[in-house]
Amino acid sequence: MTTEAVRLTSLASCAGCAAKAGLATLAQVLRPITDTFDAAKFPDLLVGLDGPDDAAVYRISDDVAIVQTVDFFPPVVDDPYTFGAIAAANAMSDVYAMGGEVLMALNIAAFPQDLDPAILASIFQGGAEKMAEGGGVIAGGHTVYDVEPKYGLAVTGIIHPKKIFEKAGAQPGDALVLTKPLGTGLLLTAARDDRDPADHAAAAIASMLTLNRHASHLAREAKAHAMTDVTGFGILGHAREMATRSGMRFVIESSRVPAFPGALEYAASGIITGGAHRNREGLAEHIAFATRIDPAIDALLFDPQTSGGLLIALPPAAAESIVARLHADGLPGAIVGRVEAGAGVRVE
Repeated sequence: MTTEAVRLTSLASCAGCAAKAGLATLAQVLRPITDTFDAAKFPDLLVGLDGPDDAAVYRISDDVAIVQTVDFFPPVVDDPYTFGAIAAANAMSDVYAMGGEVLMALNIAAFPQDLDPAILASIFQGGAEKMAEGGGVIAGGHTVYDVEPKYGLAVTGIIHPKKIFEKAGAQPGDALVLTKPLGTGLLLTAARDDRDPADHAAAAIASMLTLNRHASHLAREAKAHAMTDVTGFGILGHAREMATRSGMRFVIESSRVPAFPGALEYAASGIITGGAHRNREGLAEHIAFATRIDPAIDALLFDPQTSGGLLIALPPAAAESIVARLHADGLPGAIVGRVEAGAGVRVE
């Protein structure tokens, strides 16, 4: 049994949401599910089979629906407690992206047999305390042995059936608000490769530990038209899903997209993740670049995020109000684009 200090990220072939399967692969492997289940035969399944969204929603009564999601990944940091807390925040985010509240969760874990179980206990503690912060409870779970550690949650939430936020619903003239900066993939890769002398990753870690609950509440108050959280497919991948579901064109104004300190510098130095490469390949036919974009910013837009912020479509005045409220509460937020009639995503 290994009892000495373990660098968890050294055991992972790909960290965090950068390990997410690519868009093209998902489109292929999910086809048997959509071929097997006819959405028309499940009228109480309000969200789930009719297109990609952040979580499934199933109506229990006229006033109550449950939100169900699952998310897990390899270590993004070396500290076990912090890894557990980030993984939990990331999994809970899907419920917040739908406008729901978290009720409970089950742990999902894979763990090398030769590592000290105390490491896994610390991961579980981080996840449990983050879940408690969101008002939920971890009620059990399932753990298997694997050569690569992985952790996450199957999360159950609650929502009113008529108050669901989906990726569909954005309207022409809407502004696009992003509630966290971009660049976690770049920064975590730099840290794992010992190329982060200024410890820029600390800001990304603090952000990944921040729940999207408050931002979701503000979106509810503002009666946002559509919402998602930005994770493994990067801002362009998730914007494309929203645009497609809404039947609109999303315009991302690259000069307004916030980045974590150091992210653009690492991108300029050539750091890139496997997830970013898969995102670029999967989105090549769906993203139009209106002007020449700085290569570092281009890399940032494809960068896979772990426990990223919410991308919210809502009227401009409401967007300005949400950003002001976030800033007043000590949280980041920026208007990063707009919604137009059309299709796809354009970067300016």
